[in-house]
Amino acid sequence: MNKTNNYFEIIVGTFVLFCAIFFLFSSFRSAQVSDTKGYRLIAKFDNIDGINSGSDVKISGVKVGTVEEQILDEKDFRAVLKINLNNSLKLPSDSSVKISSEGLLGSKYLSISPGGDEENLKDGEEIQFTQSSVSFEDLLGKFIFGDKNKKEEDEKK
Repeated sequence: MNKTNNYFEIIVGTFVLFCAIFFLFSSFRSAQVSDTKGYRLIAKFDNIDGINSGSDVKISGVKVGTVEEQILDEKDFRAVLKINLNNSLKLPSDSSVKISSEGLLGSKYLSISPGGDEENLKDGEEIQFTQSSVSFEDLLGKFIFGDKNKKEEDEKK
């Protein structure tokens, strides 16, 4: 009876081990974990609220890269994002990038709009045309208090 119990434990242990390996493999595959091969670009913004290292970079809603690093430029006090893009992607030099949101309160990502220039951006170059993050709280404040200020101005006239 003891031998059959040992065989049963070995079979169950092997099954659990295979399940754990399968789970680990499928988790890494679905997380799209990959090496950092690609070319890097730089973009400077006045405000990068909601963007962190690892945030997505998308073109037409398709992920084409990630944000590698965020630093502060000590000369002009602008936020600098270092972006890693797929090697297969070649962006025209007049492309623009803006910080977008996946809905009203969704996570933020970088959205690139490719330009039409024949010359492409090279590794380490800067995207010149950027649009910073729009603060939901600021918009709400303008909506609520902007109307009040306008009514007060109308009453004075």
